[in-house]
Amino acid sequence: MLTFADDLGHLSYVVAGDGPPVVLVHAGVADHRMWDAVVPGLAQRHTVVRYDLRGFGESAPPAGPFSETDDLRRLLDHLGLDRVGLVGASWGGRVAVDFTLAHPERVDRLAVFNPPWPGYDWSAEMIAYDEAETEALAAGDLDAAVRINLDMWLRGPARTWEDVAPGLAGRVRGPMRTSLANQGAVEEHSRGAARGDVSAIAVPTLVGIGALDVPDFQDIGRRYAAGIPGATLVEFPTAAHLVALDAPAELTAALAAFLAEGNMPQDPR
Repeated sequence: MLTFADDLGHLSYVVAGDGPPVVLVHAGVADHRMWDAVVPGLAQRHTVVRYDLRGFGESAPPAGPFSETDDLRRLLDHLGLDRVGLVGASWGGRVAVDFTLAHPERVDRLAVFNPPWPGYDWSAEMIAYDEAETEALAAGDLDAAVRINLDMWLRGPARTWEDVAPGLAGRVRGPMRTSLANQGAVEEHSRGAARGDVSAIAVPTLVGIGALDVPDFQDIGRRYAAGIPGATLVEFPTAAHLVALDAPAELTAALAAFLAEGNMPQDPR
């Protein structure tokens, strides 16, 4: 991976392919590798940029107050990318939404999959999950915290582990452990999600939900699709929260078709 540094540490990123630029922002329980099965299909026609959010994967934990949207802007500046297609999963989806609201001139198309909604009235199931994770982390039991998150975000509430593709848990466990180990520092220093009005988003937008995801996130996805003018909603019937892992072929096809619509700017490099 490549890196660029600032006074808060460093961010790691990787670039593949050639063509109009697309940036993929990972979920809050993963890192850039969650997109591994999606990149080859997109890189046939696009310059695909993936990076690890601060405190995830190979990016350093924050050393002071920071903003995920500022980090993304600095990455684009570093790469010389003026305008991109922006794709985000889960927390990365919210980062993508916030960036689009803050810097609309730099986003050509937006695609988000199971993003959270600031201030959402969470269900009892989600509250119980959060309490269990908090208790495990407070006890210093990272293994338990990882199991809790694998159950919630990879397996999901609608299936058993026998229904999950073999090997996926092994792929996610390491990145998830890193994210949980750094969670305290990230939460302490992050300025958090913005609360801009999604109705101000004026670029073509694709919203995806996993049919096997937590019901809260299915509701939230429909809320985004209804609130963003002209947004298209697509449901992935075999996916839980992490669509890129559960349904990579279907996700790649949906993204390739969406990104091909209209005229995206060429990579200036």
